[in-house]
Amino acid sequence: MHILVTGGLGFLGHAVTADLLATGHQVTVLSRGRPGARPPEGAGLVEGDIRDRARIGEIISAGGYDAVCHLAALIRVRDSFADPLSYYDVNVGGTLNVLMALDAVRDRVPAPGPRLVFASTNAVCGSQHAGALHEEVPARPESPYAASKLSAEQLVAAHTATGSIGAVTLRCFNLAGATDGYVDADTSRIIPNVFRALTGELPHVTLNGDGSAVRDFVHVRDVAVAVRLALAAARPGRHRLYHVGSGIGSSMAEVVRVAGEVAGRPVAVEHLPPSPEPQRLVADNSRITHELGWRPERSGLRRILSDAWTAWLSRSPAA
Repeated sequence: MHILVTGGLGFLGHAVTADLLATGHQVTVLSRGRPGARPPEGAGLVEGDIRDRARIGEIISAGGYDAVCHLAALIRVRDSFADPLSYYDVNVGGTLNVLMALDAVRDRVPAPGPRLVFASTNAVCGSQHAGALHEEVPARPESPYAASKLSAEQLVAAHTATGSIGAVTLRCFNLAGATDGYVDADTSRIIPNVFRALTGELPHVTLNGDGSAVRDFVHVRDVAVAVRLALAAARPGRHRLYHVGSGIGSSMAEVVRVAGEVAGRPVAVEHLPPSPEPQRLVADNSRITHELGWRPERSGLRRILSDAWTAWLSRSPAA
């Protein structure tokens, strides 16, 4: 297939592009442009902003794509409270533009027609559910970011129901690890900050309370495989939703401890007062493992941290 990857110069986008190329697909990356960033060798690159409807329509019309992996988004929860309009503009409006562009070319795409994989987030579920998070838990977004992603999910599902496209939504948990030296450098996340503390960029990493809050970390390369499997499974008129996580919970304190073991030196930690945060957010990934045969093969915490630390030391971040 010839596949357009929006947001393809980002952390997930680089991994998805590399995986698709390695499995024989033709890939073009869509990006607004990142100074010094290039897609993996063999991928094409087009510049455009998903908020620009005319430009997105032009790119998709001219490209002859069989499918789109729609990964471009604004993703910082805290920033979304300060600027909700931008989050809806990019995450919902951008998704609308991609769907309208695909709709305009659907008669020119070979059977089974246009396919879309949409990257969403477990944040749409909220924090008040007990047990592992499966696809049937009621969505309870608690930030403009999560609400915008849920709105985009609903838009994708509604358009798919018309039969115009086949689509799969992947709700991703906490992406980590690295691909080809590309590592997550988003300082709103714990693993980059642990590494910054290890290298002296920060005096210490901070933990809320005793660091017992548990999260689900999934290797970015495993998520890239999930995207590829979802593309292959997409069928016209059918929208499927999958939770993509390791299914394993790791506490913040465990992340810090294992990172220190991987790096060979302890991590300086400052403990803050306990925060009113959810204690445990872990994926139930049984649907995607049963239906698509996906396995989180690289998503053990030590493998994630080892891959990320090696890439961090070479510092070619996709951030």
